[in-house]
Amino acid sequence: MKYIPKALFISHGGGPLPLLGESNHQEMVSCLESLAAIIPQPDALIVVSAHWEERTPTVTSGLNPPLIYDYYGFPAESYEIQYPCVGEPSLAGEIQKRLNNSGIEANLDPTRGFDHGVFVPLKIMYPEANIPCVQMSLVNTLDSSHHIKIGRALKGLSQENVLLIGSGFSFHNLNAFFSPDTPESCQLNHSFEQWLMDVCSNREYTEEQRSQMLIEWSVVQGARYCHPREEHLLPLHVCYGVAQSPSSEQFTLTILKKRSSMYVW
Repeated sequence: MKYIPKALFISHGGGPLPLLGESNHQEMVSCLESLAAIIPQPDALIVVSAHWEERTPTVTSGLNPPLIYDYYGFPAESYEIQYPCVGEPSLAGEIQKRLNNSGIEANLDPTRGFDHGVFVPLKIMYPEANIPCVQMSLVNTLDSSHHIKIGRALKGLSQENVLLIGSGFSFHNLNAFFSPDTPESCQLNHSFEQWLMDVCSNREYTEEQRSQMLIEWSVVQGARYCHPREEHLLPLHVCYGVAQSPSSEQFTLTILKKRSSMYVW
């Protein structure tokens, strides 16, 4: 891959487990390492994490954001993880400007740090922490069409060597992670993943069709089994909004014993 992608949707796994060597995250870790190896290094990163919701899109604008250990009940080492990458206040301001110019109210937050949806995958992909980063929130209405519009407002940043990463999880049903699989649950998981792969990659769809299918994702078989709440899927909608095209690369993998996927645009 000789170009900086417009956007990258990743499945970031369960809490800090990918950084602790947990066996059910090995495919995920390998995939993220491989992606970082083939993507030319960007000058800056924007990460839309499933773990931050605000009334309006909000962007971290501090120069040295702290880490937020927003998980509970893990080993002590989970709360000592370090990822000292710097923020990028000028990029945060540019994001706010582009959103405002598109009629979307946006705010800056100079004090908020990076949650685990940011520092866990970035520590795998870019362990040297040498790429400036800002984090952008979801909007707490969780409206899929609005998140596509947010992405559209940011179109063009990739031309400035900025990579947008949507950090979520294509499967996110917490109860299912801790329940035995059944033929029915596997079928629902696989059905939704097949649909998502088709929608994101099938070049026969017009972008109007693709956009509408993503907006109406919740009516698809298996959708609400895979996503009882949509916050881990919506970073993908922002990625699609930025790209407005079929994905160029797709990756199917197993994370926490569930079929999952990642997409490059």
